[in-house]
Parts: sequence; C-alpha cells; structure tokens
Amino acid sequence: MAITFYSYPKCGTCRKAKKWLEQEEVDFNEIHIVEEPPSKETLKDLYEKSGLPLKKFFNTSGIKYRELGLKDKVNTASEDELLELLASDGMLIKRPLTTDGQKVTLGFKEETFEDTWK
Repeated sequence: MAITFYSYPKCGTCRKAKKWLEQEEVDFNEIHIVEEPPSKETLKDLYEKSGLPLKKFFNTSGIKYRELGLKDKVNTASEDELLELLASDGMLIKRPLTTDGQKVTLGFKEETFEDTWK
C-alpha cells in the first residue's frame, strides 16, 4: 500500500525525504500540503495514531507560526482549537507529514524513515 506524503515542494527537508523515498523505492502519493492541507478529521486521526503531543504537529520554525504568535497558544489552546488551526493552513503543519494510515512520521530523519517506511 502506498504511503501518503504531505510535503511542500520548496521545503528542503521535504525534498530530502522525497529523494529518500524514491531511492528506497517506497510507493507514495505526494500531496501539496499548502494546496491540499489535511482536514481537521484527518489530522485528529493522525495525531491519535502517532502517539505524539499535538504541538509536535506544528511547524514551529515557520514564519506563519511566529506571525500568529502560536508559541504560547499551543500550550493553552484546546485540542479542538489546535486541530482547527492546523487544518486552516498547511504552512502551520510540520512537514513532511508521512503516513500509511497506521503509522505517522513528522519531519525527516533518515533513521526514523528507515525504521518506519522501509
């Protein structure tokens, strides 16, 4: 089964991850995270399956994150508010966001991809 690879083409980390997937011949469907951000329901599902804190889903080094002053908000907002925020703008989501419907990885670390997607 192909994995879903949410990425942003101008993102260097996404390009590295995509290159790794291609080199390892991993079957994947690439989705432009800004043009087609995952829905609130999809994000909730991925968050629950990932076992990670919801704030890990935020692209904390992004301009949008800083512009919106989310540093403090992510610690006080409800889960619902955070999911709503993430679904509203793909630039707020840590990328690449990679999933097969069961497993989820955020960002790209070769070792993690090796363990999860190979």
